[in-house]
Amino acid sequence: MGDIARIDLGEVPYEDAVEEMKGWADARRAGEIGDRLVLLSHPPVITYGVRTPPAELPDASTIPLVPVDRGGQATYHGPGQLIGYLVLNLRERGPADIVRQVEHALIDACAALGFETVRRDTPPGAQSLVGVWTPDGRKLASIGMRIRGGVTSHGFALNIDPDLTVFTRFTACGLPDVAMTSLAELAAEQGRPAPGEREVRDAVAEAMGAKAEPIEAKEAPYVQVGPS
Repeated sequence: MGDIARIDLGEVPYEDAVEEMKGWADARRAGEIGDRLVLLSHPPVITYGVRTPPAELPDASTIPLVPVDRGGQATYHGPGQLIGYLVLNLRERGPADIVRQVEHALIDACAALGFETVRRDTPPGAQSLVGVWTPDGRKLASIGMRIRGGVTSHGFALNIDPDLTVFTRFTACGLPDVAMTSLAELAAEQGRPAPGEREVRDAVAEAMGAKAEPIEAKEAPYVQVGPS
């Protein structure tokens, strides 16, 4: 993907991150900043798009439910998960399938970490299979993006070692029969230690061609010391 600034943040409340992201997207449309990949995590939250049927949400949940303006259905964000927000000007990049580019970049990152993953085509009329999958059909990463004025927002969630049981309490990604997995679970199946978050961040940034830049002052409360 290339020519992307990498910004590493720590744990940011979901609503705060969305507000910041709107500002980044506005600034990108105005030409005030360049393309950026923001890596962070969230406290537990279940987000859902405008087309998510109410039946796919949990009946009762101690985890906040938050409607969002991205594509995709309901999903969970929480500790042990790497979130990547992409703010890219697609008009400057030229015609491309940005979602497919993100899928391939995450697959390359997983390969660098020692995990085989694949993307899947969505059959006509079926629920979207966008994301990153294991060859045996478990979902490792979810992707949900919005494009407005030629600039992207939102992005992806890659499971490093989250509480996977949360995904069983609602219909994740509109796919009731799909099991979610994590790098930690896959590593355990291989009989080796799971990669740490720092290693995963570096692999994802490398695969996307994102290079670290100094953190802006307004982002400082969430920043991790030094590039991950």
